[in-house]
Amino acid sequence: MYRVRSLLLASTAGLAAACAPDDEPRPGDSATSFDTIGGIVHVTNTGSPPPARLVPVVSIGPKTLTATGSPDEFGGVTSVALGPDGEVYVADGRNYEVRVFGLDGAHRRTFGREGEGPGEFEALSSLAWAGDVLLTLDPMLGRVGEWSGEGEWLGQRRTRGRITGWPGPQFYPVGPDELYRLALGAAYETSFGSALRSLYVGLNSRGATGDTLPELPDASTSAIFCESGGGIRGFTIPFAPSLMEHPGRGGVMYSALTSDYRIAVTRNHGADTLRLIQRPLPAEPVTDAEWEERTRDFEEWRAENRSAECEPSGPTRYPTKPILGPLYIATDGKLWVLVRRASGDLWEVFDADGRLLAGVPAPPHVANGVAPAFGPSDHLLTIRRDSLDLDHVDVWRLERGSS
Repeated sequence: MYRVRSLLLASTAGLAAACAPDDEPRPGDSATSFDTIGGIVHVTNTGSPPPARLVPVVSIGPKTLTATGSPDEFGGVTSVALGPDGEVYVADGRNYEVRVFGLDGAHRRTFGREGEGPGEFEALSSLAWAGDVLLTLDPMLGRVGEWSGEGEWLGQRRTRGRITGWPGPQFYPVGPDELYRLALGAAYETSFGSALRSLYVGLNSRGATGDTLPELPDASTSAIFCESGGGIRGFTIPFAPSLMEHPGRGGVMYSALTSDYRIAVTRNHGADTLRLIQRPLPAEPVTDAEWEERTRDFEEWRAENRSAECEPSGPTRYPTKPILGPLYIATDGKLWVLVRRASGDLWEVFDADGRLLAGVPAPPHVANGVAPAFGPSDHLLTIRRDSLDLDHVDVWRLERGSS
C-alpha cells in the first residue's frame, strides 16, 4: 500500500500547478493522452467531458399518502439491481423481502420472508446478479442465497460469522458474471504470518472465483478521539482526505485518495500498478467560515473539557476540499467516479482504458451506506428519500452525445 499511496501522491504538486482557477475546462475541449512510464500506463484526461445526460427511466416509490401498504412503500432499501430481464430488484431490509418491478414501475412479484429456513432472511443487506442467478447476502445467517429471477430458491453458500448493523455488507458487481463480497475480519496470510483483515472475495454464478483482495489500509487521519471521565468521544476532521477503493475485473483493485483526482489500478495486493487515471481539475479552497462552522462542535466541547486527552490533539486544517467521492465499476466495465464540486456533485464515466466518456450532474442519493447500482446499457440506480422519510428507487439511463 505504501507504493500505491506514493504513486497517488507523486504528482500532486504538478496537478495543482495545472489546476489554477483560470484553467477550468471549457466545453468541447476533451482530450486523453496515454504514456507508459516504468511499465505503468499513465492516462491523463483534460478538458470538459463529452456531452451527455442522465435520462429518467422510472421512479419507484409511494406516490401518495393513500398508498400505505403498497408494494412500492419500502420499509428500508438496502440494495438495488437491474436484472438481465430488464426488471428492477429491490432488497427491502426491514421487511425481509425482494420486490421486483418493471421499468414501467409496475410491481411484478415479491419473494422472501423473515426466518432462518430456505428462502428466508434474518437480514438482507445486498443483492446482485451473477449470470442468470440472483445472489442475496444475509450477514446474520452467514450465507449467500441463490435465486432464479422468478423468486425460486436454488440453494445457498456459507460465509463466516454473523455481522450486525444497517445496512450491512454489500456486494460489488464488476461484470455480468463477476462480483465480490466483503468478508470482515477474515484471516489473511502475510509474509509475517497470519493477520485479520477485511477481504473482498470474488464470486460468480458457479461459486468462488479464487480472486481474493485485501482491503487496502487507509493511512489518513480523518477523526479525533478524546478520552474524558472514562468515556471516549469522537469527532470527524473536516475536509480530511480518505482512501476510496473498489475491486475490479480479474482481481485488480481501483483506489484513490479523495484529495487528488488520481486513480490507481493495481494487482497483487497493491504491489503492481498497471494504470494511473488522472484528471487535473482546480482545487476548491476551504473558507474560514466553512472551517469555523465544521469545527465548532469540537472547539466548544474542548473548551468545556480541557483535561481531556485527544489523539490527535486537534484537527489539521486542510487548505482544499476533497475532490473525489466513491468510485464504482459497472458490470459493463466502465468506471464511474463521483466528483465533489461546490456547484454540485458530478458523475464522470470512463471506459476500461481510462478514457473519459461522459460527465453529468449527480442526482440525489441517500448517504446511509447503500451504494448506487450500475446496470448494463449505462443504467444508474439511485435511492432517494422523500420528506416523509420514505425510500424511492430512481432508474436513469446515460445518453452520450447529447447535452
